[in-house]
Amino acid sequence: FVEVATPTIISRQMLAKMTIDDEHELFSQVFWLDKNKCLRPMLAPNLYYVSKDLLRLWKEPMRIFEIGSCFRKESQGSTHLNEFTMLNLVEWGVPMEERTAHLAEFAKLVMETAGLPDYELEQEDSVVYGDTMDVTYHGIEVASSAMGPHPLDGAWGITTTWAGIGFGLERLLMLREGGRNVKSYGRSITYLDGTRLNL
Repeated sequence: FVEVATPTIISRQMLAKMTIDDEHELFSQVFWLDKNKCLRPMLAPNLYYVSKDLLRLWKEPMRIFEIGSCFRKESQGSTHLNEFTMLNLVEWGVPMEERTAHLAEFAKLVMETAGLPDYELEQEDSVVYGDTMDVTYHGIEVASSAMGPHPLDGAWGITTTWAGIGFGLERLLMLREGGRNVKSYGRSITYLDGTRLNL
Protein backbone atom coordinates (compact mmCIF):
# COMPACT_ATOMS: atom_id res chain seq x y z
CA PHE A 1 0.00 0.00 0.00
CA VAL A 2 1.07 3.59 -0.69
CA GLU A 3 0.06 6.17 1.93
CA VAL A 4 -1.80 9.32 0.90
CA ALA A 5 -2.58 12.34 3.08
CA THR A 6 -5.52 14.51 2.05
CA PRO A 7 -7.16 17.70 3.44
CA THR A 8 -9.50 17.68 6.42
CA ILE A 9 -11.64 20.48 4.94
CA ILE A 10 -13.70 19.45 1.92
CA SER A 11 -16.30 21.15 -0.25
CA ARG A 12 -20.06 20.70 -0.36
CA GLN A 13 -19.57 19.55 -3.95
CA MET A 14 -17.33 16.67 -2.82
CA LEU A 15 -20.03 15.50 -0.40
CA ALA A 16 -22.70 15.81 -3.08
CA LYS A 17 -20.69 13.43 -5.27
CA MET A 18 -21.11 10.91 -2.43
CA THR A 19 -24.91 11.55 -2.65
CA ILE A 20 -24.78 13.40 0.69
CA ASP A 21 -27.05 16.38 0.07
CA ASP A 22 -29.38 18.19 2.45
CA GLU A 23 -31.95 15.39 2.11
CA HIS A 24 -29.46 12.69 3.17
CA GLU A 25 -29.54 11.42 6.76
CA LEU A 26 -25.78 11.97 7.19
CA PHE A 27 -26.08 15.64 6.17
CA SER A 28 -27.25 16.73 9.65
CA GLN A 29 -24.13 15.15 11.19
CA VAL A 30 -21.73 17.30 9.12
CA PHE A 31 -19.72 20.08 10.80
CA TRP A 32 -20.13 22.99 8.36
CA LEU A 33 -17.51 25.76 8.37
CA ASP A 34 -19.56 27.89 5.98
CA LYS A 35 -22.22 27.14 3.36
CA ASN A 36 -19.71 25.52 0.98
CA LYS A 37 -17.04 23.92 3.22
CA CYS A 38 -17.08 21.36 6.00
CA LEU A 39 -14.86 19.08 8.07
CA ARG A 40 -14.81 15.75 6.28
CA PRO A 41 -17.20 13.17 7.74
CA MET A 42 -15.33 10.37 5.91
CA LEU A 43 -12.12 9.81 3.95
CA ALA A 44 -13.80 8.42 0.82
CA PRO A 45 -14.41 11.67 -1.16
CA ASN A 46 -10.72 12.60 -1.09
CA LEU A 47 -9.64 9.03 -1.82
CA TYR A 48 -11.90 8.94 -4.86
CA TYR A 49 -10.48 12.27 -6.04
CA VAL A 50 -6.84 11.25 -5.61
CA SER A 51 -7.42 7.80 -7.07
CA LYS A 52 -8.85 9.02 -10.37
CA ASP A 53 -5.52 10.77 -11.03
CA LEU A 54 -3.31 7.98 -9.69
CA LEU A 55 -5.13 5.50 -11.94
CA ARG A 56 -3.96 7.55 -14.93
CA LEU A 57 -0.35 7.48 -13.70
CA TRP A 58 0.08 4.04 -12.16
CA LYS A 59 -0.60 0.51 -13.33
CA GLU A 60 -3.30 -1.61 -11.72
CA PRO A 61 -3.61 -3.20 -9.29
CA MET A 62 -3.03 -0.14 -7.13
CA ARG A 63 -3.28 -0.14 -3.34
CA ILE A 64 -3.49 3.07 -1.28
CA PHE A 65 -4.32 3.88 2.33
CA GLU A 66 -4.98 6.92 4.48
CA ILE A 67 -5.12 7.48 8.23
CA GLY A 68 -6.93 10.71 9.07
CA SER A 69 -9.37 12.54 11.29
CA CYS A 70 -13.07 12.61 10.43
CA PHE A 71 -15.82 14.61 12.08
CA ARG A 72 -19.50 13.84 12.69
CA LYS A 73 -22.11 15.14 15.09
CA GLU A 74 -22.70 11.69 16.55
CA SER A 75 -21.25 11.75 20.04
CA GLN A 76 -24.15 9.82 21.62
CA GLY A 77 -23.31 6.54 23.28
CA SER A 78 -20.13 4.81 24.29
CA THR A 79 -18.93 3.92 20.77
CA HIS A 80 -19.22 7.29 18.99
CA LEU A 81 -17.04 10.39 18.85
CA ASN A 82 -17.42 13.80 17.21
CA GLU A 83 -13.79 13.54 16.05
CA PHE A 84 -12.45 10.11 15.20
CA THR A 85 -9.58 8.57 13.26
CA MET A 86 -10.18 6.40 10.21
CA LEU A 87 -7.87 3.97 8.48
CA ASN A 88 -9.05 3.37 4.91
CA LEU A 89 -7.48 0.76 2.63
CA VAL A 90 -8.43 0.66 -1.06
CA GLU A 91 -7.28 -1.61 -3.86
CA TRP A 92 -8.08 -0.56 -7.43
CA GLY A 93 -8.11 -3.06 -10.29
CA VAL A 94 -8.81 -6.12 -8.14
CA PRO A 95 -10.43 -8.91 -10.23
CA MET A 96 -14.22 -9.03 -9.80
CA GLU A 97 -14.25 -12.56 -8.44
CA GLU A 98 -11.53 -11.74 -5.87
CA ARG A 99 -13.01 -8.58 -4.33
CA THR A 100 -14.60 -10.26 -1.29
CA ALA A 101 -11.47 -12.31 -0.63
CA HIS A 102 -9.33 -9.16 -0.73
CA LEU A 103 -11.64 -7.42 1.77
CA ALA A 104 -11.38 -10.43 4.07
CA GLU A 105 -7.57 -10.27 3.68
CA PHE A 106 -7.55 -6.56 4.64
CA ALA A 107 -9.80 -7.24 7.65
CA LYS A 108 -7.53 -10.04 8.84
CA LEU A 109 -4.41 -7.90 8.40
CA VAL A 110 -5.76 -5.03 10.50
CA MET A 111 -7.59 -7.04 13.15
CA GLU A 112 -4.68 -9.40 13.81
CA THR A 113 -2.24 -6.48 13.89
CA ALA A 114 -4.53 -4.77 16.43
CA GLY A 115 -4.50 -7.91 18.58
CA LEU A 116 -8.19 -8.67 17.97
CA PRO A 117 -8.21 -11.96 16.02
CA ASP A 118 -11.65 -13.07 17.26
CA TYR A 119 -13.73 -10.91 14.88
CA GLU A 120 -16.67 -11.56 12.57
CA LEU A 121 -17.62 -10.43 9.06
CA GLU A 122 -21.27 -9.45 8.60
CA GLN A 123 -23.36 -8.22 5.68
CA GLU A 124 -24.89 -4.79 6.38
CA ASP A 125 -26.70 -1.97 4.61
CA SER A 126 -24.89 1.41 4.60
CA VAL A 127 -26.61 4.79 4.09
CA VAL A 128 -23.86 5.75 1.61
CA TYR A 129 -22.60 2.52 0.05
CA GLY A 130 -25.63 0.21 0.13
CA ASP A 131 -24.64 -3.43 0.68
CA THR A 132 -21.43 -3.63 2.70
CA MET A 133 -19.42 -6.15 4.66
CA ASP A 134 -18.79 -4.98 8.22
CA VAL A 135 -16.16 -6.15 10.66
CA THR A 136 -17.50 -6.62 14.20
CA TYR A 137 -15.81 -7.55 17.44
CA HIS A 138 -18.02 -8.81 20.25
CA GLY A 139 -21.02 -7.14 18.59
CA ILE A 140 -19.36 -3.73 18.02
CA GLU A 141 -18.77 -2.56 14.45
CA VAL A 142 -15.14 -1.56 13.90
CA ALA A 143 -15.03 -1.40 10.09
CA SER A 144 -17.22 -1.20 7.02
CA SER A 145 -16.32 -2.07 3.45
CA ALA A 146 -17.58 -1.63 -0.09
CA MET A 147 -16.75 -2.85 -3.59
CA GLY A 148 -16.90 -1.46 -7.08
CA PRO A 149 -18.04 -1.06 -9.74
CA HIS A 150 -20.38 1.01 -7.58
CA PRO A 151 -23.08 3.59 -8.46
CA LEU A 152 -20.91 6.31 -6.86
CA ASP A 153 -17.98 5.64 -9.21
CA GLY A 154 -19.37 7.54 -12.20
CA ALA A 155 -19.38 10.88 -10.36
CA TRP A 156 -15.59 10.54 -10.02
CA GLY A 157 -14.83 9.17 -13.48
CA ILE A 158 -13.83 5.79 -12.02
CA THR A 159 -14.39 2.77 -14.25
CA THR A 160 -12.19 0.08 -12.67
CA THR A 161 -13.08 -2.57 -10.11
CA TRP A 162 -12.09 -1.99 -6.49
CA ALA A 163 -12.37 -3.14 -2.89
CA GLY A 164 -12.13 -0.81 0.09
CA ILE A 165 -12.50 -0.95 3.86
CA GLY A 166 -12.45 1.69 6.61
CA PHE A 167 -11.64 1.10 10.30
CA GLY A 168 -12.39 3.31 13.30
CA LEU A 169 -9.07 3.28 15.13
CA GLU A 170 -10.35 4.54 18.50
CA ARG A 171 -12.85 1.67 18.62
CA LEU A 172 -10.08 -0.82 17.87
CA LEU A 173 -7.97 0.65 20.68
CA MET A 174 -10.90 0.64 23.12
CA LEU A 175 -11.64 -3.02 22.40
CA ARG A 176 -8.00 -4.08 22.55
CA GLU A 177 -7.57 -2.39 25.92
CA GLY A 178 -10.87 -3.73 27.31
CA GLY A 179 -12.34 -0.24 27.67
CA ARG A 180 -16.05 0.53 27.84
CA ASN A 181 -16.20 4.05 26.40
CA VAL A 182 -14.48 5.15 23.19
CA LYS A 183 -14.23 8.74 24.51
CA SER A 184 -11.40 7.57 26.77
CA TYR A 185 -9.34 6.67 23.69
CA GLY A 186 -10.05 9.60 21.36
CA ARG A 187 -8.34 12.97 21.09
CA SER A 188 -8.90 14.49 24.49
CA ILE A 189 -7.70 16.91 27.13
CA THR A 190 -9.33 14.74 29.81
CA TYR A 191 -7.93 11.28 28.96
CA LEU A 192 -4.49 9.94 28.10
CA ASP A 193 -4.30 6.36 26.81
CA GLY A 194 -7.64 5.55 28.39
CA THR A 195 -6.77 7.00 31.81
CA ARG A 196 -8.66 10.00 33.18
CA LEU A 197 -6.32 12.88 34.04
CA ASN A 198 -8.55 15.12 36.18
CA LEU A 199 -9.12 12.69 39.06
